[in-house]
Amino acid sequence: MGNHNHTHNFTEQFTFSGKLKTWTLIAIVVGVLAAAFGFVTGQQERTFANLLLMAYYFTCVCATGLFFIALQYVAQAGWATGLIRIPQAMSRVLPVASLILIIVSASGLLTHNLYHHWNAEGLSDPNSPAYDKLIAGKSGYLNVPFFLTRLVLFLGAYSFFAWLFAKYSEREEADGGLVFYDKSFKWSTIFLIIFGFTTPLWAFDTIMSLEAHWFSTMFGWYNFAAMWVSGLCVITLIVIFMKKAGYLSWVNENHLHDLGKFIFAFSIFWTYIWFSQFLLIYYANIPEETVYFYKRWEPEYLPWFWLNIIINFLAPLLVLMARDSKRQMNRLMYVCIILLCGHWLDYYMMIMPGTVESHRGFGIIEIGIAIGFVGLFMFFTLNQISKRSLVAKNHPFLEESINHQI
Repeated sequence: MGNHNHTHNFTEQFTFSGKLKTWTLIAIVVGVLAAAFGFVTGQQERTFANLLLMAYYFTCVCATGLFFIALQYVAQAGWATGLIRIPQAMSRVLPVASLILIIVSASGLLTHNLYHHWNAEGLSDPNSPAYDKLIAGKSGYLNVPFFLTRLVLFLGAYSFFAWLFAKYSEREEADGGLVFYDKSFKWSTIFLIIFGFTTPLWAFDTIMSLEAHWFSTMFGWYNFAAMWVSGLCVITLIVIFMKKAGYLSWVNENHLHDLGKFIFAFSIFWTYIWFSQFLLIYYANIPEETVYFYKRWEPEYLPWFWLNIIINFLAPLLVLMARDSKRQMNRLMYVCIILLCGHWLDYYMMIMPGTVESHRGFGIIEIGIAIGFVGLFMFFTLNQISKRSLVAKNHPFLEESINHQI
């Protein structure tokens, strides 16, 4: 499959060095200093909340790379083959992101700076003045050993599949043929089933349990929609960056169009889930349900509440609805950046009211930690991209991807 009658250079390889590498390292240092500033100034809870936000965001984006790969195999889609190295690199970073998330969650638990709504002394003891009947009823599921076991199992399973698909891709590149493509197809179906059932539980545990008195059966899919849109935006931005740097000549406006369609469609899906969750709780007017949105309608959060829906719904709706806008590199790039900031705000609104509550702040800690994790993601992902050729030369659908037209 390596011989194609095209002028593209299929041996090209991205070099990760120079100013780009330096800037990613500077960003990481900024993040470390911002976290240290938070701890030194006695703002542990706020610092842990921001670390959880970005560790979860980091892991979600890397998991999206893995999901993207599996989806292409199961759908037997050929259009994305020419850019498959990007999500492959993201998925290879998943073990690192998973380890960071586990460390942040475990540290927050043990120091009681996170998950204190269910992990506090006496909540499950009927003889304690702090006894909480609702939390006691959930204690069989919400307890530290079981919580950490689930987190390790879920993220460990995702990391295993990331390693497995990377191994099969390398063997396919070396040996050719369909043997490893067929294996990837088979294991992708298994992964998607596991991922589909465990992703909502992962969101319930990591984010929803921050406010353990409240629950929503839609919350898992709400998180999945945010994760998928964010991951697609990251894939698109890296593709655009590569093209602007002179790489990926075989990726054209048709591939960008497809990525833009996915971003547009799932932004609308995210809005549907967001509004459905909000409307059902608002209409039912049950106190134990409405408390979630009541917190977010307090003066310190209300502007962010409405800005969240405006950014994540109106930006893709108004900009990406037209066909041509999905094919214009710069316009698509700006929308992706806006949506990534929008979904940072989305996670911010999920996490902060249940952790720091009304004692929130916005400044060095939030901005610095976000910059640090962006640098961390770019450092590891671009490093992975640089280790292999930018095209899967022996992939059976490469020719289809090169000739992709819509």
